[in-house]
Amino acid sequence: MRIGVVGAGYVGLTTAACFAHLGHQVTCADVDEAKVASLNAGEVALHEPGLRELVVEGLGNGSLRFVRGSALSDVDFTFVCVQTPSGPGGEADLSAVEAVLAGASAQVVLKSTVPVGTAARHPGVVSNPEFLREGHAVEDFLRPQRIVVGAQDERQARAVAELYENTRAPVVLTDNTSAELVKYASNCFLALKLSYVNTLAELCEHLDADIDGVTEGMRLDDRIGASCLHPGPGWGGSCLPKDTLALLATARSAGIDFATLEAAITTNLHQPHRVVDRIREEAGSLQGRRIGLLGLAFKAGTNDLRDSPALAVAEILEQEGARLVAYDPCVTTTNNGIAVVGSAAEVAAGADVLVVLTEWPEFAELDWPELAKGVRTPLIFDTRGVVPPDKAAEAGFRLVRTGR
Repeated sequence: MRIGVVGAGYVGLTTAACFAHLGHQVTCADVDEAKVASLNAGEVALHEPGLRELVVEGLGNGSLRFVRGSALSDVDFTFVCVQTPSGPGGEADLSAVEAVLAGASAQVVLKSTVPVGTAARHPGVVSNPEFLREGHAVEDFLRPQRIVVGAQDERQARAVAELYENTRAPVVLTDNTSAELVKYASNCFLALKLSYVNTLAELCEHLDADIDGVTEGMRLDDRIGASCLHPGPGWGGSCLPKDTLALLATARSAGIDFATLEAAITTNLHQPHRVVDRIREEAGSLQGRRIGLLGLAFKAGTNDLRDSPALAVAEILEQEGARLVAYDPCVTTTNNGIAVVGSAAEVAAGADVLVVLTEWPEFAELDWPELAKGVRTPLIFDTRGVVPPDKAAEAGFRLVRTGR
């Protein structure tokens, strides 16, 4: 089929490249002229495993092309994959979506995360929410756990579902409103689970328990599952913060008191402050202290800094007078003035505290004896539980871990 994709961000670019890989003819449009030129040259700025290879493949065999703009006329389907950022009250800003809908001439498929009830205001629109994890987006598209399609007309829903036929994934056909709610319900449930385990980790610290032992016993229960049971400095990224606020705003407009979701958001806002409080307890006054940050992205596997809890921690540390230097395998600069260096060794040089804020696997394999030679004080605060305690101890570090 001839598929148009509007928006070349994480969702749009992945959708375009993967649909081309599945055998469709894809045109991806974006208003950013420089981005379009780079993509047509096979240059992908996003750190997403396998994505650049699929873009190059599509360009090479002619199944994928990039154009500037937002209106596509020579396609059978127009997939809307533009951003829907949070507005002042938590509600989603739909200005970009509305602009695309106004100019679309083919069957419109909403893949952008939109407030529940959006499609109902646009007859004929099909809802097809995305469930892509940053760092695993290509894998999630080509081997999805489910395809959700909502429409007023079942024939329209089936036509969209057939585009994914080669993935052989389970298909859920429903109405537009339910499909929109599936997306929010899924992300907000994950946020609830993450906030729960972060509070549980705090409780473990006060009860002299070990969060790893607790969650190991929990995840073996099929009713609970293994995902989202790792404590950290909070949840962030491009989805969970805005989706929780959007669903909360939707609930309030419907007169529903969604207290559990509100508590999850409040709990998450508390986490960066809790991290800094513990660092201060272990290291003393932070004024003038050199603190080395390991990790800046909101999670491993991406260079995305949007609503990163690592940056939230960094901001509080700076407010308390700390001098920060950071290293992240995929981040070379930030917009808040943090000195970003090219290696963990540079971070450790002269550091009073090393703070692990992103769960990059390579942090477990660092040369800790070598890093110990450079630090001023051999103290590691690990918010992600990635540093091997035995290796840290052998190198002479005192290791403090979240949830212990």
